[in-house]
Amino acid sequence: MERLVNLSRFTRAGSAVAVGVLALSLAACGSDPEPAGGSTAGSDTGETAAEGGLAGQLSGGGASSQEAAMNAWRAGFQQANPDATVNYDPVGSGGGRTGFGDGTYLFAGSDAALDDEELAAAEAQCGADGVIEFPGYVSPIAIAFNLDGVDSLNLQPETIANIFLGEITSWDDEAIKADNPDVELPSTAITVVHRSDESGTTENFEEYLYAVAPDVWTEEPSGVWPVDGQESAQGTSGVVGAAQAGQGTITYADASQVADLGTVAVGVGGEFVSYSAEAAAEVVAQSPRTEGTSEHVYTIDLERDIAGTYPIVLVSYTLACSTYADQETADLVKGFISYVASEEGQQAASDAAGSAPMSDTIREAVQPGIDAITAG
Repeated sequence: MERLVNLSRFTRAGSAVAVGVLALSLAACGSDPEPAGGSTAGSDTGETAAEGGLAGQLSGGGASSQEAAMNAWRAGFQQANPDATVNYDPVGSGGGRTGFGDGTYLFAGSDAALDDEELAAAEAQCGADGVIEFPGYVSPIAIAFNLDGVDSLNLQPETIANIFLGEITSWDDEAIKADNPDVELPSTAITVVHRSDESGTTENFEEYLYAVAPDVWTEEPSGVWPVDGQESAQGTSGVVGAAQAGQGTITYADASQVADLGTVAVGVGGEFVSYSAEAAAEVVAQSPRTEGTSEHVYTIDLERDIAGTYPIVLVSYTLACSTYADQETADLVKGFISYVASEEGQQAASDAAGSAPMSDTIREAVQPGIDAITAG
């Protein structure tokens, strides 16, 4: 029988994890051997992770946007370490931050950086050396729609804001027609689909609208959708599924999961820019690191108006502790997080999810914090 690694610092890793992780016990796990009891690791975790030798079970959760990338990371890590099992519950960013802060998860994914209150809760769990936070997954947020006969549209920021506010209600509105003179647009009613759960994707999308169309979108960004009376669904797959099921729908979602929906090229810097991993990577590369953070917290202040870049970007953070209750747990977390941040891991995520690999500059800045994960 497999057993969990010691979770004494994280006392609530109980039934919520046991139920939730079933959602991601996919093919990668299904083919894994039964983990050997306990966790083992050599002193050089990065080397051990690559060569195999880690064992045990690691449970995390959070952003549903990371699901495709997380499946790739889990598969790659478990292939190198067949006695290790990594589970991830895609409960959404808000649930991930809460679960990390209360000790339910040993690591988490979040589409928004920890705020001061969340950081304090996480530090209480993680101990004196604090939290590790870095942008492990960067992807464009696509504006996706379902409209018969139309595969792509150009939209200016103000038009996007008015659509999602519910001020523009028909696909043949003059503002949409002005950006798409060669497209035959029907009079179909627009149905906005938004996230029902607290979501970092929502917060990132709202931050974009607030930055580029402040006269239209006046709501302060948060992870909770501010407009009442629209259709909603749980998680990334939920909003995509709802958009696919209706005619005239529009939503926002991680670009890796929009499937066959039509997508929007966004007006920025005098041109319309379609989403791509390269355009998403460029906006991150040209945006500054947040000032005043601790040594192992690497968060980014996104610039939303850089010409030639795709401005609606999801920067999804990986959260871990600098200190765990025992060395076995510390080694397992260090090995997995090292793989996530590695060139190999980032390429695996890019291949699976179309995400933008972490730059060498960011990797060099965050790796020392990962290497310093220990027990205490």
